[in-house]
Amino acid sequence: MIMGEADRVEVPFWFDPLCPWAWITSRWLLEVEQVRPVRADWRIMSLAYLNLVQREGKGLGEDYLELMKKAWGPVRVCAAAAEHAGPSVLGPLYTAIGTRLHNQRRRDDSTVITEALAAADLPVSLATAAASTGLDELIIASHHKAFDDVGLDVGTPILRVSDTTLFGPVITPAPRGEAAGRLWDGLVAVAATDGFFELKRTRSRKPSFD
Repeated sequence: MIMGEADRVEVPFWFDPLCPWAWITSRWLLEVEQVRPVRADWRIMSLAYLNLVQREGKGLGEDYLELMKKAWGPVRVCAAAAEHAGPSVLGPLYTAIGTRLHNQRRRDDSTVITEALAAADLPVSLATAAASTGLDELIIASHHKAFDDVGLDVGTPILRVSDTTLFGPVITPAPRGEAAGRLWDGLVAVAATDGFFELKRTRSRKPSFD
């Protein structure tokens, strides 16, 4: 059953459009919205800033370093879209970009951003923001609102449950229906536990976008 809007709890969720794991978790959170009284509050972070600036590129291979240099583009476009139309546009735009990058596997397709902007009813001219540093301070400020709490030894996705900022959940594929709700309930429980820091096991599957 779809929940009413009045009593929903906002869940800040920080994403970089390039991250496949954040994409899967974001689709799970949309499933949670259908079965629990929550609403995603989409916010931007930057894998490029995290890895190239905060971590100074340490331990990264050449291929990943090159990927990070390109990672500024999509998140800059998201920032420009939010400046143009308000933060509520981040959800539809993230869905449009992520569907093309991940589900359609079009990471090397230069038309993804303009297509996604059009799909979100935004001016395609916003694509020029990909090559501009003009909004980087806004991106970095949003980024720090997550990482100043959660720390630098994690990546994305980042979300906040009540007053607790957490990395994850890292899942594949995204649970659907009540299964999504049960995972949310577990996350609420651990977030409410004083002194809780980590649950983890080695990933043995590649991201699945089904």
